[in-house]
Amino acid sequence: MHYPTWTSAVHHDGSALYLQPSQPYHLGQQVTMRLRTPLDSPITQAFIRICPDGEQTFVAMQPAERTETLQWWQGQITLSMPRTGYRFWLMTEHGGWWLSAAGMQRSTPTDATDFKLLADYHAPTWVHSAVFYQIFPDRFCDGEPSNNVVDGEYTVYGRPTIARQWGEAPQKATGGIEFFGGDLQGISQKLDYLEQLGINALYLTPIFTAPSNHKYDTADYLQIDQHFGGEAALAELRQATQRYQMKLMLDIVLNHCGYTHHWFTAAQADVNAPTADYFSWKQHPNEYESWLGHRSLPKLNYTSHGLRQAIYGSEQAIIRHWLRQPYAIDGWRIDVANMLARQGSSQLGHKIGRALRRAVKAEAPEAYLLGEHFYDGTNHLQGDELDASMNYRGFTFPTLQWLVGFDMASVWNLVWEDRALLPTEALGEQWRAFLAVIPWQVALQQFNLLDSHDTPRLLTIVGGDLALHQVAVTLQMTFPGVPCIYYGDEVGLQGGGDPECRGCMPWDAQAWNHDLLGFYRSLIGLRRSSSALSVGGFQLLLAEGDTVAFMRRSADECLLIVAQRAATNIPPIPMLATGLADGTSFVLVAGPTEIAIQAGVLVLPQTGISASLWRMQQPKAEGNYEG
Repeated sequence: MHYPTWTSAVHHDGSALYLQPSQPYHLGQQVTMRLRTPLDSPITQAFIRICPDGEQTFVAMQPAERTETLQWWQGQITLSMPRTGYRFWLMTEHGGWWLSAAGMQRSTPTDATDFKLLADYHAPTWVHSAVFYQIFPDRFCDGEPSNNVVDGEYTVYGRPTIARQWGEAPQKATGGIEFFGGDLQGISQKLDYLEQLGINALYLTPIFTAPSNHKYDTADYLQIDQHFGGEAALAELRQATQRYQMKLMLDIVLNHCGYTHHWFTAAQADVNAPTADYFSWKQHPNEYESWLGHRSLPKLNYTSHGLRQAIYGSEQAIIRHWLRQPYAIDGWRIDVANMLARQGSSQLGHKIGRALRRAVKAEAPEAYLLGEHFYDGTNHLQGDELDASMNYRGFTFPTLQWLVGFDMASVWNLVWEDRALLPTEALGEQWRAFLAVIPWQVALQQFNLLDSHDTPRLLTIVGGDLALHQVAVTLQMTFPGVPCIYYGDEVGLQGGGDPECRGCMPWDAQAWNHDLLGFYRSLIGLRRSSSALSVGGFQLLLAEGDTVAFMRRSADECLLIVAQRAATNIPPIPMLATGLADGTSFVLVAGPTEIAIQAGVLVLPQTGISASLWRMQQPKAEGNYEG
């Protein structure tokens, strides 16, 4: 269907320009909702459509201020539910239009794409200004060689441990059983480096006692692995990160444990053991449910009351323990959250997700609760479970497939891999689709990564092309959500799929790409200082050819981001949808170049493969409203 031009300039989002007051919100509170429409639109009336307790209600909006290009509307609603969905009904002489988070349409949208407001929601607002740094502890820095694993010290999966020299290449044949000596002391010693990079939040993959180097086979949830320095090293790291004003998030595996865990060994030895019902036995003692058939990783059974109490229910529960002093961590990353408490006829994922949230927020209301999800995790992101997911499907994978045709299916050797470049229109559709179905408060917390310990490294994905690498990182730093850098990417570390992506951090600065490091530092600095990037709204302006362009806008800053994946011409950027008048100028953030809107478009200089940020000069008084 061909939509009239004026419909592209109708806009609302969850930012403070459109909602007064801004978050946090509370039950019973009145919220003024604002809507931006073009001055020449045929809209005669505007309504807010809400559905309190399941019954549809329309709230009339009133015309507010006008500018030379815009007509603003506003109306008030009262938040009567923990999650309020709303959309706008706009009447014209030729029929009505709906505006939801999915955009304008003549047909009635489903409630799933309603804008959403969360009341009495414990949002970890510190993440808005956070830039995370993911560390795989065994490979970051060997701060205390005396605690290193030695050859043959113990067996992992029936094979003796292997001690490697720092900087050797990880070997696929010995992936989980080779150790390089990285530890928590090493992380503490490198906080100066991380501070200079601009990092203010750390995400560590598991550090609990476990036989492997990756520690996703937990042997004891209440003990830090001695080869990482034990509890004393974690307490010291916590004190050090607090001195540097850095947040600290740990990784925990709640879907399964390792087969050396005392819960499992006791249950295997005695069918009547107190922990026997923590697991699902097909035939005791040697046939049981496990993660994807890996017998070393028995799956936890959440129908067990005892297990639920141990994980989160009791005052001494594991999930609560590390949120308390002297550790007082700032967040949890839940491994394979997509599979948690789901097993055949027992589908308890959402129930356990809500219970985990209650336990975490009771202990530490500002803690960040993040879930790993390689697929569509949006049904866990409605305000009553996770604060965020690792945004693989909503950002990572579409962005990388758009850039270079990267598909994780090829890494996993799956027959359905798709190495074709994602059309730019499809990139825009996927970004918008995953943003449209979650509350904006949650969208600002989504965990945006480009690579991790589970994927090839970014520079390897883009074939060593530094221009494409910089395009990807610019998009990551400017997209709604919280960016996370995988250790070493900033100095040019490369590596294919696991275990190659888990190489040692090079600490010889002569091996670094210093230009790339400088690029990261400047972009991180911009990300942390920009209100538009931390809490501003999002509007996709162009997604065609090889170019994608969007705007991030707060009350005091407006940034235009333009990314180009190939050395083709950048088309004129349509600015009618922004409501900005001709003559409004933008200055290149990285230089003195200035351009102005003319005849409703911005014509950018042609630069080849690149991403540029442009700051609007002397913003107009858009939405300069005090409610």
